[in-house]
Amino acid sequence: MVGNFLSEHLKTRSVCEDLALRLRERGWRVLTVSSQLNRVLRLADIAQCLYLNRRQFDIAHVDVYSGPGFLWAEFACFILRGLGKPYILTLHGGNLPNFAGRHPARVRRLLQSADAVTVPSRYLFEMFSGFRREVEVIANSIDVSCYPFRVRERPEPRLVWLRAFNAIYNPCMAPRVISLLRNEFPNIRLVMAGPDKGDGSLDEARRIAGRLDLTHLVTFAGSINKAEVPRYLDQGDVFLNTTRIDNAPVTLLEAMACGMPIVSTNAGGIPYLVEHEKTALLVSDANVEGMASAVKRILTESVLAQRLSSCGYDHVQRFDWQQTLPKWEELFNRLG
Repeated sequence: MVGNFLSEHLKTRSVCEDLALRLRERGWRVLTVSSQLNRVLRLADIAQCLYLNRRQFDIAHVDVYSGPGFLWAEFACFILRGLGKPYILTLHGGNLPNFAGRHPARVRRLLQSADAVTVPSRYLFEMFSGFRREVEVIANSIDVSCYPFRVRERPEPRLVWLRAFNAIYNPCMAPRVISLLRNEFPNIRLVMAGPDKGDGSLDEARRIAGRLDLTHLVTFAGSINKAEVPRYLDQGDVFLNTTRIDNAPVTLLEAMACGMPIVSTNAGGIPYLVEHEKTALLVSDANVEGMASAVKRILTESVLAQRLSSCGYDHVQRFDWQQTLPKWEELFNRLG
């Protein structure tokens, strides 16, 4: 498996790390690469791992992202073709369609070279069906049983934002939402957790919280381990997702598994993952007033809060590993 195995450095576990763990638990022998952060070292690690272990694996799985991640996928697949190994590509990230629009020839060439291509959402399926005829949908997954569920019938104004601090996720929107709600809900609190991607978004969010006199209302919890996520979510009653670009975020699945009503932007694949008024409330990108109004509805309309909480939990069951892991095993067995 070629992907981002970086939890040792970033404290957050990627989808491919979860998949590798689940396959090992089912008796598969899985080799993984790479855990290197440095780009040059990552390329060297991929080449060395694939070549030195060429007799130890039958099939490869390669994650495909935009930007530098696409180059790593191209490089890995070039080596795999030289070794005569079949490989599966899994497409990730809300920005990958934009990347494909700028580099259509590269994307088409890579996708058509693979023995199979999977996507985690109908959104990416529609975006990439023109690049390759056969594309399979296998959803991102969680272990629903690991998350404490409770129906939010009368939610308290305790909000949680859980994502990487990066401009594409627009973390600065969250404290602005709190600023609009503080007078009506003086006991409102927001916890913002996630790794710092180093583009200045974390510092800017802190500056905005300070400028709006919200430092006692907004807590910046830093990066948290995957095992801590259920506890953080259980402490909140409303989940905020402020993203500008997205596909099928696992954090929304985790929030639904805990029974948290969700207020999210409608960016990218979000409307393919949740349904407005049924499993989430959706607002337009960067619509601070709209997001604040949606949060207010959840805090004041008990029937709405209960519906979002219960329907979200029912909906997330189809994303449990018990539903998706057999699909991965069938695919690997078919091509291996």
